Amino acid sequence: MRPMTSNAQFMTASPAAAGTDICIVGNGAVGKAAALGLAQAGLRVTLLAPPSSPSPSRPAPADEASWDVRVYALNHTARRLLSSVRVWEAMDAGRIAPVDNMTVQGDGASAQGGAGLLSFDAYGARTDALAWIVEDRNLDAALNAALRFAPNVKLVQGRATALSVSPEATTLTLASGESLSASLVVGADGGHSWVRGQCDIGLDYRAYGQRAIVTNFSCEKPHLGVAYQWFSPVEGVVALLPLPGNRVSLVWSAPDALAEQLLRLPLSELAQRLAVWAAPVLGALTPLQPEVVKAFPLALIKPHAMIAERVALIGDAAHVVHPMAGHGMNLGFADVAALIETLAAREPQYDCGDSRVLRRYARARKEEVLLMQLATDGLNRIFATDAEPLRMARNIGMNLINRLPVLKRRLIAYALGK
Repeated sequence: MRPMTSNAQFMTASPAAAGTDICIVGNGAVGKAAALGLAQAGLRVTLLAPPSSPSPSRPAPADEASWDVRVYALNHTARRLLSSVRVWEAMDAGRIAPVDNMTVQGDGASAQGGAGLLSFDAYGARTDALAWIVEDRNLDAALNAALRFAPNVKLVQGRATALSVSPEATTLTLASGESLSASLVVGADGGHSWVRGQCDIGLDYRAYGQRAIVTNFSCEKPHLGVAYQWFSPVEGVVALLPLPGNRVSLVWSAPDALAEQLLRLPLSELAQRLAVWAAPVLGALTPLQPEVVKAFPLALIKPHAMIAERVALIGDAAHVVHPMAGHGMNLGFADVAALIETLAAREPQYDCGDSRVLRRYARARKEEVLLMQLATDGLNRIFATDAEPLRMARNIGMNLINRLPVLKRRLIAYALGK
């Protein structure tokens, strides 16, 4: 279909912006993908972003030689969704690295042996890649470019201060005093979701006492498209993900006290700390220039519902899981795909916010979200315990799974989003 020119530029709220089918609150990748997909399904969409958000018409400049430390391991579900809204092909392919193999090792032993081992490969899974490592900056630029030409999408800068629901619509009152109304409000505003709070949806919250430390390195040996992950009851979960060329992205889920120490180290010394795991398979690590390191606190957030009256939650607003499996963003994109499918299949007499339609969306997502919450939280609890009997049991379990092709294929299919 020929791209259509539209007024999809950021603007302040006005009465003309009201009365859409769907209003999405949140300006992250999940919210933007939802706006594109729902508009493509023929719905009128308003995307409400905070005033400080950069306009898609003016993407933030970036040093092409630098590498974003915030990366995502996107699975096949995410790729299908992004392809359907013409975002995947718009990304810079030279900055995307396929994951051809994944190696998970228990208890922080060196890669040369002594610990539980679990490995997956794309060839055995009969697929072209297990996942793709994509920078946040690359993904966001492609989403912004797509939004510039998206028909049926109106982008509004503002901050909502109140949410009210009537039998016919949901109304958002903005700080400016103006308002937006829609049949359905979609909360895509992160783990501390304002939309969720306005709906009085309860939640279970548990801080892990860990922070994810992220930065990038070049590696002496080629990574060959392998994503490595090591578990240690003392030092947390260390993951090195392949980037294009001889580069890797570190995601170290470290206990808070250790994280404080690591953040004070020069990156050259952090690279030396990683040598116990990385040296046998990747050789020496060297910090990429310019040196950048960030840290994010980790928590489990389990809202008691993904829907309320004329409201649906997606992404981190609906669930926050431990990043050890790299599936937080994939869960969000799967939410978007399920919401699009549910709304597209609704009966003509039901509008987008009808409770019967929203319950179908919640049912469609319940099992996958629950399984991912249980898996990531359970693994974190198991590997956070240093008792010798449990250490032996978990390593034996990993080795056993590694030798059972049928079970491995089921795990791979689930991870791929198939």
